[in-house]
Amino acid sequence: MKVELSYYKIYLFLFTVVCCSCNKHLNLVSQDSITDATFWKTDSDFKLAANNLYNGLDRFGEEDTESDIAFNVPNSVSNGNLQPSETSDQWNTSYGYIRSANTIIEKGAGTTDTDIKRYVAEAKFFRAWYYWKLLRIYGGVPLITKVLSTGDPELFTPRASRMETADMILKDLDEAKNDLPLQSELSTPDIGRISKGAALALSARVALFEGTWEKFRGVADAAKYLDKAIASSREVINGGVYTLYTGSGAQSYRYLFLEPGDDSKECILDRRFARNILGQDAPYMYDQDGYNPTRKLADMYLDKNGLPITAAGTVFHGYGTFTSEYQDRDPRMTMTMIIPGTFTNRVFYPVTKVANWPDKPQRNFNTGYILYKYMSEDPAANNSGRLGDASLFDFDRHLIRYAEVLLIYAEAIFEKNGIISDGDLNLSVNKLRDRANMPHLTNAFVVAHQLDIRTELRRERTIELALEGFRYDDIRRWKTAETELPQDVKGIKITGTDWATRAPYSDPSYLTKVDANGFLITEKNRKFNPSKDYLQPLPTKEVAFYTANGKALEQNPGW
Repeated sequence: MKVELSYYKIYLFLFTVVCCSCNKHLNLVSQDSITDATFWKTDSDFKLAANNLYNGLDRFGEEDTESDIAFNVPNSVSNGNLQPSETSDQWNTSYGYIRSANTIIEKGAGTTDTDIKRYVAEAKFFRAWYYWKLLRIYGGVPLITKVLSTGDPELFTPRASRMETADMILKDLDEAKNDLPLQSELSTPDIGRISKGAALALSARVALFEGTWEKFRGVADAAKYLDKAIASSREVINGGVYTLYTGSGAQSYRYLFLEPGDDSKECILDRRFARNILGQDAPYMYDQDGYNPTRKLADMYLDKNGLPITAAGTVFHGYGTFTSEYQDRDPRMTMTMIIPGTFTNRVFYPVTKVANWPDKPQRNFNTGYILYKYMSEDPAANNSGRLGDASLFDFDRHLIRYAEVLLIYAEAIFEKNGIISDGDLNLSVNKLRDRANMPHLTNAFVVAHQLDIRTELRRERTIELALEGFRYDDIRRWKTAETELPQDVKGIKITGTDWATRAPYSDPSYLTKVDANGFLITEKNRKFNPSKDYLQPLPTKEVAFYTANGKALEQNPGW
């Protein structure tokens, strides 16, 4: 049974200073409300205040539709049609939680109480987390590190540079890790709270993001961030607290994302859920216009011998039948997307012959691929309606997991040094290969098959973290979005395959919606303007607020 989720309950406290007469004999402590005079006295007070910061952690979403590996309906971020808006939920929510974190940090300043210091450290982690959510899409932003009141000049703090923003995030995480417990030290009711490992792992993520962003734009400071990514990820690895989930044998990658993987030693930070206590949204629709993989993602999976499907000597079986492209591939492919014929009425069974493939539910009508990752095997949840009953879905969303730390380490080593040793590959990506029962990535293999090590490291990252919300950030920091995003979004191969005989793809409207090689075109006429689309526009209402008060909040270039 999943442990207690008490820290996710939302405790909304109104910290009100009661204004009374200046009579020095008057009792200024309110007897019937929570005030600064009665709160912030014990570690329990600080813990309750910190609980609210967890509420902003990401739920299940469809972030990868903003990139090129997932699709449901046209996405304005992905296809280059994003327009500036007056407000932004990400902006408002992030700064709201930053203010809450600042309050805790201020109230706990100078404390020597070890327990209170822990919750101040949690607040520093979350201040870093929410500034990271801003940095990744806007670049540098105004850095507010105190609780502001009406009339404070800091209300019009100008934007910091992106490096100043990254540096503050990393500083908060460095300070936080010193007062946070190891995950292995958490008591049962506190499992899921922020640990030292979470601070280090987020530090590694942010440092890799900033280091590669700057490297591929020719900025000299890139090396210091890559060094930080290496150091932070290596500290997590050396700590020995985390390990990859292998509790479900050959299917461990799949079941990591369902109930068996909850609270495993791979989990560094989760958005936690429990049936009938804190329900999640039914993770994803998986028919019609669901959260579906694309041709781009499907073709990234290696064959069982570790070769790209376009390489000489591959055992790739082509696209001719319903199931041929899934055969003899990296097993993570069929744990991420469904092999046609593996399910009936949303209750799962062993693979059946295509001849026995049920008519319902149909394949989705956009890319032709169906997401399997995150798809519950609980009949009660899956049969409770098209989206299921949210209260019945029980498994957590993994926000930071140990696999990502291993990938960060490998990429940062390579991007810093231009090479990566087989020893470092064995310490990192080959652990992921072992879980998936795939051949190791070695320098000799890369040379023998005329591969490119950077491409293979990026491939490994993309397929291991597929549909977990990383791809949009990755192609922007690599500065490849200008190449990847304007491409048509494609799906299954129709022409000359079994799909051409099966509804709805046998309909003329589909038979003509293909490229020169017979692959379904799901979206075309996409664009990406490299002079502006690498960053999103700041909310225009925020810019106007500064302007109306004689100040300036610089908008991102091109917007």
